Amino acid sequence: MIQPPSCSASASPRAAMEAWGQRLSFASFQSGLPAGAAYGYDGQSPQGLRGSEFARLGGITYLDHAGTAIFPQSLLKAFTDDISENVYGNPHSKNISSKLTYDTIEHVRYRILQHFNTTVEDYTVIFTSGSTTALKLVAETFPWIPETPEDPGSQFCYLTDSHTSVVGMRGITAAVNVPFVPVKPKEMSWTNDIVVEEKGSITPHLFCYPAQSNFSGTKYPLDWIEKIKSGKLSPIKVCGKWFVLLDAASYVSTSPLDLSICLADFVPLSFYKIFGFPTGLGALIVKNDVASCLRKAYFGGGTAAAYLAEEDFYLPKQSVAERFEDGTISFLDIIALKHGFDALERLTGGMENIKQHTFALAHYTYTILSTLKYANGAPVVHIYSDTDFSSADTQGPIINFNVLDENGETIGYSQVDKLAGLYNIHMRTGCFCNTGACQQHLGISSDDIKKNLKAGHVCGDDIDVIDGCPTGSVRISFGYMSTFEDAQAFLKFIIATRLSGCTMVKVTSSRDGISEFVAPPKENDHTYDDRSTNKVLHERTIEDSHLSANAASVIMPINLQPTRGHVERTVPDVLGNSVETLPSDGRTVVITNIYLYPIKSCAAFEVTTWPVVNQGLLYDRNWMVANQNGVCITQKQEPRLCLVQPIINLEQNVMIIKAEGMDPISVSLEEKSGSQNEICQSKVCSHRVQTYDCGRRVADWFSEFLGRQCRLIRQNSDFKRNANKKDEKGEASAVAASLSLVNAAQYLLINRTSVLTLRDHIIEIIGDSLILQDLIHRFRANIVISTNEPFEEDLWEEISIGSLHFKVMGPCHRCLVICIDQQTGQGNKDFFQGLAATRDRKTNFGIYLMNDPAKQSSLPDTLSVGSQLLAVMKGSIVSSASAKEQNSG
Repeated sequence: MIQPPSCSASASPRAAMEAWGQRLSFASFQSGLPAGAAYGYDGQSPQGLRGSEFARLGGITYLDHAGTAIFPQSLLKAFTDDISENVYGNPHSKNISSKLTYDTIEHVRYRILQHFNTTVEDYTVIFTSGSTTALKLVAETFPWIPETPEDPGSQFCYLTDSHTSVVGMRGITAAVNVPFVPVKPKEMSWTNDIVVEEKGSITPHLFCYPAQSNFSGTKYPLDWIEKIKSGKLSPIKVCGKWFVLLDAASYVSTSPLDLSICLADFVPLSFYKIFGFPTGLGALIVKNDVASCLRKAYFGGGTAAAYLAEEDFYLPKQSVAERFEDGTISFLDIIALKHGFDALERLTGGMENIKQHTFALAHYTYTILSTLKYANGAPVVHIYSDTDFSSADTQGPIINFNVLDENGETIGYSQVDKLAGLYNIHMRTGCFCNTGACQQHLGISSDDIKKNLKAGHVCGDDIDVIDGCPTGSVRISFGYMSTFEDAQAFLKFIIATRLSGCTMVKVTSSRDGISEFVAPPKENDHTYDDRSTNKVLHERTIEDSHLSANAASVIMPINLQPTRGHVERTVPDVLGNSVETLPSDGRTVVITNIYLYPIKSCAAFEVTTWPVVNQGLLYDRNWMVANQNGVCITQKQEPRLCLVQPIINLEQNVMIIKAEGMDPISVSLEEKSGSQNEICQSKVCSHRVQTYDCGRRVADWFSEFLGRQCRLIRQNSDFKRNANKKDEKGEASAVAASLSLVNAAQYLLINRTSVLTLRDHIIEIIGDSLILQDLIHRFRANIVISTNEPFEEDLWEEISIGSLHFKVMGPCHRCLVICIDQQTGQGNKDFFQGLAATRDRKTNFGIYLMNDPAKQSSLPDTLSVGSQLLAVMKGSIVSSASAKEQNSG
């Protein structure tokens, strides 16, 4: 450790100047970094980041990141662009804008869990108004067993170094006759006094502790979680089952939290601590196997599956999140979180980088601050810490202290705060909503607290010293956008205002730190030259280096000729050859058309013969267009998607994408290797899917065509999306069939005869003629057949086509996409109304099919136009072909 410069009376001003200049230089800072500390981020200097994203700070030295982070400008712009371009409705409604909101919220939930290295299988994100509300939710719903004369019941335990909101939970536990037990940190240090759980004892107890003290920045061991839950460590000697609440609000602002290792039962947090925006939004991350134990009394809007107004009858929704999120959640703020995660990752590279960066600044500041002394050898500050700032694993980027005078007397935090204001330094003072830590470090007894209260002191006021004893302290804290210049400016402030006895008062700056000391004022001269303030605020500027590289775009050769062996017809080709009469043979049902939709919601790709695989037709709905939030864009939001024509060329192993006014672009059918995949979580019809991004080139193509920022993403073959749709009997599929990016099932079948009947009804309603093939395209089916009677398909239970066997999963409930003319992208709401009138107020049309592997030999196989279809009617076996054909099928 570098020794502090001498401040003895014999030291010359010049020697002092040189010593302090060396100590405060950037070179000294870099050379003194310990293991686990690293300054800056790859590709961008902190000073460059400050200039591009936080220019509004100007000359402010912001050191209150434990209070709130400051949001980057790009986060706000991305969010405002998002809500300016999209219409987000109430997620409790079922309209298009509401569905967009719901899907985006679900995507954000996955993003949060991904940030903490866990999944929906293990944890659920419950949105709250902040960590305080999350803590209150746990206190209100935990399955407390009240204390009785015969049974001590549950125990509520918390570390004394806890936020007010944790301690405040005892108000709820006391109301249900559950005692609270405060535990000091030192009382958690034993390892041999192990409490063995009594056999059969399941009394639930709750222990709460912070991952990081918001007062001192001390990081408490995360392995306490496992030790307490396993019985190897116990806050108090009591039999039963311990649950652990890890207060992560302070910790996660600058450190990564891995919930696949630290299996806390409850994790409350506030997002403004991480991103700075939005405020008033937090979450309770709860283990799924614990959520079922929570007992909720109040139920608000959106939480009920069913209830009666006149009887005490209520059934909560199955989803853990929906069960506990009373009323309409703050959906626009939740959408902003996605942009917060994007900005944080883009600007810093992730939480581990932030941890190292912020610790580097804290270590440097602590090292110098802790060694500042007056000429008489008295320390300039008293730092309140449980560590020596040697490890980022035990210490966060928070420094708590009080400034002292030459005689060791405390200079009140209010005065220090006002002086800091003159230097444009923003920090926090008081007790920081943590009375327990304040008492522990400042030596304030409980009687002192009560005495101070009688003297008129309350939390948040400016009464900083009573009877010579401090009532609070000063706290500085670093965040991901903090710079070396921030730390240097703070240290210059302390030196400039306190070390008059060291023959130096005011400091000017140079490229390497302090270069000149102005003569000290005369004794008892307390005047202040405001002109010197500007000199103190001058900071060393680190040149921002910009690396640029021109990545060459690889253009794949495009052959627009059809692939031999798999004849395809694009939509315009088909229109001219459409036949609008029923087949002459009324007994034989054959496939008239086969369509696949490689890109979800884009145009159909018609084939005559095509491979069938486990997920359905090969490459059917393997890709989808997503907005900047990773949410699928469909024709409901962008009708012009129907004008995008994908063509699969199996010989060249590419998908060619065409649209009027755009040059064709190709995408390889070969999947990227796992290491190259940019994995993202998306949502399709309330189902989680895992995808990877197809790159900037095709993203720019779609963005230009649609006039909005979007990406092309592809389903990751390593992720298996299983069908959980039940058939009309309420029976689940015989096997866990795998789905692509389809809505509900592997195939959609429609009947040309049914379309003809529907067309006649709609023509009567809207008065316009309709081309049969145009209507077929609106229904976006995979398989089109023709039967003797309309709507025969509604009566089928199973079908077979050659060696392929399918189970009917029920009718397709149509959405507003059928109102869109697939040739023009224009909509007509009358079409939807016509369908409802035809189907007796229902909007069902077509049936869903799934592969039935139990009845077919193997896949892949092929499906061909002209193949005969055999159907099993509900309740009996009926075939449109002869019995001989049935047996042979």
